[in-house]
Amino acid sequence: MSERVPAYSTARVPALRLPGTDGASDDLVAVEEPLEIRIGGEPVAVTMRTPGHDEELALGFCLTEGLTPLSAGVPADLAANTVEVDAPGFDASRLQRSFYTTSSCGVCGKGALEAVAVEAPRVEAELRVPAALVAELPGRLRAAQAGFEATGGLHATGLFAADGELLCVREDVGRHNALDKVVGWAHLAGRLPLADAVLCVSGRLSFELVQKAAVAGCPVLVAVGAPSSLAVALADDLGITLCGFVRDGRSTVYTEPWRIV
Repeated sequence: MSERVPAYSTARVPALRLPGTDGASDDLVAVEEPLEIRIGGEPVAVTMRTPGHDEELALGFCLTEGLTPLSAGVPADLAANTVEVDAPGFDASRLQRSFYTTSSCGVCGKGALEAVAVEAPRVEAELRVPAALVAELPGRLRAAQAGFEATGGLHATGLFAADGELLCVREDVGRHNALDKVVGWAHLAGRLPLADAVLCVSGRLSFELVQKAAVAGCPVLVAVGAPSSLAVALADDLGITLCGFVRDGRSTVYTEPWRIV
């Protein structure tokens, strides 16, 4: 499976394996590098990410920050690790800062509490998903995680159709980046809002992931791990069905359980 991993997303580093007598050897790790996102030639964010699908990441990031981007691509100065986003009508004073985000927590760099909140309409989709299918999604996602198989160091987000078909999977050192990449892919594919689809993430459920799912209009968010209290509260407020601890054929549904049949 690791042969399918793009070379630019992994790197070999020296390592000592213990216990053992083989001495030093190489290990394959996930690449983490900064990506600068520009609008109108001006930097608006720097996020730490795994290279690959950078245009999708920039579009998804902007969408889930409440902006209305049209496209993304290489900037005019061809700067490395930089993406230029076309977002007509963007008002730089709205953000009031260029902010830095880490790969572990996408909201850490925001300058004020009110900057964390992004307006999103309540998700009113009537989608219903069989409980047995929900239980299978993390396994289907895991089978498509070539980067994790190779490095053990990447999160993933999968977008699934109502019948369980895997439409898109993206991996990244940041769980929020992986979801942004999927949202960016859906934007380019003309699939937003995701009213008839399910998002599945490989880790825990944070406030920010629920917020991003809401902006994308996705009614069901599934995770292998646990949700936070704020994630549950936001999902309840925005009408998202939140399923955590989905493993070994079981799941815990925290909000809007009527969608799970």
